[in-house]
Amino acid sequence: MKIILTSLYMKLDFYKYQGTGNDFILLDSRKKKVENSFLFKKLCDRHFGIGADGIILIQNDDKYKSDFYMKYCNSDGKESTMCGNGGRCAVSFAKKLGITKKNKIHFRAIDGYHNGFIIDNLVSINMMNIDRNTIKIHSKYVFLNTGSPHHILFLEEENIKEKNVYEEGKNIRFQNPYFEKGVNVNFVKILENDTLQVRTYERGVENETLSCGTGVVASVIAACETNKIKNNVKDIKDILVQTLGGKLWVSLTKTKKEYKNVSLTGNVQLIFEGSIFIDKDWLNL
Repeated sequence: MKIILTSLYMKLDFYKYQGTGNDFILLDSRKKKVENSFLFKKLCDRHFGIGADGIILIQNDDKYKSDFYMKYCNSDGKESTMCGNGGRCAVSFAKKLGITKKNKIHFRAIDGYHNGFIIDNLVSINMMNIDRNTIKIHSKYVFLNTGSPHHILFLEEENIKEKNVYEEGKNIRFQNPYFEKGVNVNFVKILENDTLQVRTYERGVENETLSCGTGVVASVIAACETNKIKNNVKDIKDILVQTLGGKLWVSLTKTKKEYKNVSLTGNVQLIFEGSIFIDKDWLNL
């Protein structure tokens, strides 16, 4: 059943989750499909809606034999590429829905299959393997795709806390070679003990977010690829990444050809759940 907004109003049940401050509205779309980018944009509006960085739909995926399909839309209402923190929230939500009783779940997203694991209050997901030949190292930045495209800038002497992420990120996001497709822009500082500090401007949200999961993974891989951390180490475990929204951990295996066994781990929280009554007057605000 596909919901079309032709009635005076409709009731929509929702769940608000956050993973290191990256917040999402999650909808159970297994029986009732909601496909309306304008509605999604309104729901994500922090002044006139619920407010979120994005929308996550949990859908059936029987054809591909996974526990569920995760559809992700940015706060602009448009379907987007993989979201790491969103994937972690989706795993927690799927467990709440009873899709699985186990602490391991298998799901599919736009970039392929993922496994998710729940350990106490931490949720971990495995990410796609990264072919090292696809990583582009330039004199001033690194580009790679971890399910979403990322532009990585390493800060040497600059204070990352004083960085104008919004202005600088916005300028890079639309410039050559990215143009209308855009890119996520990450500002990275290497701290002691191979710890990273990351701030990210996200396309689709068009602002800095408190955390970006695929950006954190991309930052760690870029740091490994440029030998800024863990030089000549094959199995890299629990690299700590500090974001504005909290701590994340990245583990991976580095081979001659690729980065594999990539995982992203961090806290996930159900903030609240509720129902919103949607009418045409609200949609026209």
